[in-house]
Amino acid sequence: MEAFNLTSSSTPTFILNGIPGLEAAHIWISIPFSMFYIISLLGNFMVLFVVSKEQTLHKPMYLLLCMLALTEIGGSTCIVPKALCIFWFDFKSITMDGCLTQMFFLSVFAAMHSAILVTMAFDRYVAICYPLRYGTILTNTRIAKLGLVGLIRAVLLVLPEPLLLRRLPFCAYRVIPHTYCEHNAVVKMSCGDTRINRTYGLVMPLVIIGLDLTLIGLSYGLIITAVLRISSKKAHRKALNTCTAHICVMMISYTPILFSTLTYSFGQGIAAHVHILLANLYCLVPPMLNPIIYGVKTKELRDKVGKYICRM
Repeated sequence: MEAFNLTSSSTPTFILNGIPGLEAAHIWISIPFSMFYIISLLGNFMVLFVVSKEQTLHKPMYLLLCMLALTEIGGSTCIVPKALCIFWFDFKSITMDGCLTQMFFLSVFAAMHSAILVTMAFDRYVAICYPLRYGTILTNTRIAKLGLVGLIRAVLLVLPEPLLLRRLPFCAYRVIPHTYCEHNAVVKMSCGDTRINRTYGLVMPLVIIGLDLTLIGLSYGLIITAVLRISSKKAHRKALNTCTAHICVMMISYTPILFSTLTYSFGQGIAAHVHILLANLYCLVPPMLNPIIYGVKTKELRDKVGKYICRM
């Protein structure tokens, strides 16, 4: 009844309903949610700690890993604490400002994450195609500037989403069938004309992902061309092995968000709880797995992490 008593005031309050159809299982669902989140925090903070402590890891590749870790900590922290409050304590209400803030930062971290993956592909391209000039082409300062460009791009592209939502009137019934303020779910709560919002909500992520995947594909096309010029098969394997971790992270990162975006827009026949679970898995699984992937596939980082673990 709480949702029906909400009025269409200038500062509306929303109700986040968790995972529709699975309310009785919220406590059980919270167990993997909290475990994934804790593992994600431990893994990413370990990467940040080890890279900051080890002077030998103060290189462009590891600076990019730290940027990736920060976006993953930020993205998962945007949604998991509120989701656990819903699952554990039934704290479902969220103000309009809180909802738009959560949506903004979640989208910024996602766009920034994608930009970092592009920079990582460029890093691999330079390392393989211009190994002797790697240190002069990619410096820590240049990587930091590329990270700043990615952040500015993310903010400029994402900012219209909450601003466009701000102008909409919202109905008295404002129950969002989600664990967090996902853009399309919030748009559906409006009584006004939402065509611009729905169009921007679909086009913006597809443009970001499409552009970034094109740049990544171009980088790997040049990498493959360079590798094929090498006559030694051993050198082939060594060169391509340096890209394995990045390729795995890309697949884990882009597949869920593409599927989630497209199913929200075109998958009307898919059950609501499947939409919600997919959207949450995108924010939980990549941040948990990415530090593990880089820890396993990058010997230098693996050795340094092992050294600190042995000291504990």
